[in-house]
This record gives sequence, C-alpha cells and structure tokens, in this order.
Amino acid sequence: MTRDRLAAWLETPRVRNTIIGVIIFNATLLGMETSDTLMAAAGPLILTLDRICLGIFVVEIALKLIAHRLAFFRSGWNVFDFLIVGVALVPAGQGLSVLRALRILRVLRVISAAPRLRRVVEGFVTALPGMGSVFLLMAIIFYIGAVMASKLFGGDCPACTPTQALQFQEWFGTLGRSLYSLFQIMTLESWSMGIVRPVLEVYPYAWLFFVPFIMMTTFAVVNLLVGLIVNSMQDAHAEESNAATDAYRDEVLTRLEAIEKRLDKG
Repeated sequence: MTRDRLAAWLETPRVRNTIIGVIIFNATLLGMETSDTLMAAAGPLILTLDRICLGIFVVEIALKLIAHRLAFFRSGWNVFDFLIVGVALVPAGQGLSVLRALRILRVLRVISAAPRLRRVVEGFVTALPGMGSVFLLMAIIFYIGAVMASKLFGGDCPACTPTQALQFQEWFGTLGRSLYSLFQIMTLESWSMGIVRPVLEVYPYAWLFFVPFIMMTTFAVVNLLVGLIVNSMQDAHAEESNAATDAYRDEVLTRLEAIEKRLDKG
C-alpha cells in the first residue's frame, strides 16, 4: 500500500469511527479504574483492555507517521495525539505516572467528528479576543469591589460581636479574601444567607454595595460573555454555510461548463 493510499484509508469514515469508538471505550475504562470496587472485581481485565486500547493508538500514530511523515506534525490534533500517546508510554516507575491520567483528554478528538461540537469550539476560539476585554473589565470591577469591601467590612467593627468580627475578617479581612468572597457572591452560591444578610445585620446600608456589584457582574458581564460566544458561533455557522453554498455553486458551474462543451462538440 502506497503512502497516499494509506493516508486516504486512515481518513475513511470506517477507520475514523473505529478510532473514535476506541477513544470513548478507553475513556470509559479510565473512569472504571477510579473505582476500587470495579478494580477489585475485574482489575486485570480492565488494565489489559486499557493496554490494548493504548496499542491501537500507538499503531494509529505509527501509520499516520508513515503516511504523512513530517507533514503529520502540521496538524495540531496530530501533535496533541502524539504527545498524549507518548505520555501514556512513560514508565510508571519514573515518578511521572500521574501524567498518564492525561489519556482521558483523547476523548476531545470526538469534537472533530461532530460538526456541531466543532462549531461550538470554533465559536469559542473566535470569541477569545472579545472575551479578553470582558475579563479585563471584570478584573477591574472585582479589584475595585475587593478594595471597597475590605475597607468597609474588613476593618475594626465596634458594633460587631466577637463571632461577627471573626466572620467579617474571614470574608473581607484581606484583599485576597475579599476577592474570593465577591467571587462567591457573583456565582450566587450562598451569597444572601451566607454572607450578605449577616453583614446587613451590622451594616444596614451594605445592600447599596452588594446589589450593584451583583447586577454588574452576574447579570451584565456574564451575559455579555454568553452573547459574545453565541455571536461567534453564529458567525462560524454562517461562514460554514457560505462555504458549502460556494462549493455547491462551483460544482454546478463546473457541470454546466462540461455540458456546454459536450453540446458544442455535438
């Protein structure tokens, strides 16, 4: 089999679907390895099947290297697969066995076989520049809010009980603690009964700080991130549709030209 035929065979749907099935099966095995009960009942079988999957991956990478040679490394997914397989082959006795857990990342190759998932990833990557600006805006808001919270609620509190003073120090005693507390408030995780209402018992007007902060971060900035990703996904979908339309148009024009040439000859 020539290199071109081998490369074409490796890209056939049957081979791709087989590899994807092995990836998913291997990911299931890696999940089963985390269960002490399953390992006690069928540990040797699970490990044997895992080695078989790893052997299939090694053969796949070897065949791709034979077919594409150095061009193999021009694809980011190929480089990713090569690194993951290489890490999985590192002997466990060298202190790097923890890296073998990265084999689970091979399941990400399923994205390339699912157009909708691929569109989501493309939209996310396209939205990264805009998301960077939003993250910078959020960082500024968080920094300002953390400084204000530390000054307002993390200092001396004569009206606080010892328990309340300890809580306030734990939540807003330092800039780092304030940042973490504000992040918890932004996620709406136990923000009301856990943090804000105890603060309101001592500082009745604290809602003037917390409510605008929640409105700006949770409802405005986060929704802005979602909007950027959705718009990028729509743009990627539009580009894909336009490309498909252009390809179909070119094919139709080519066929029409062929028909015209036949008619002229006739």
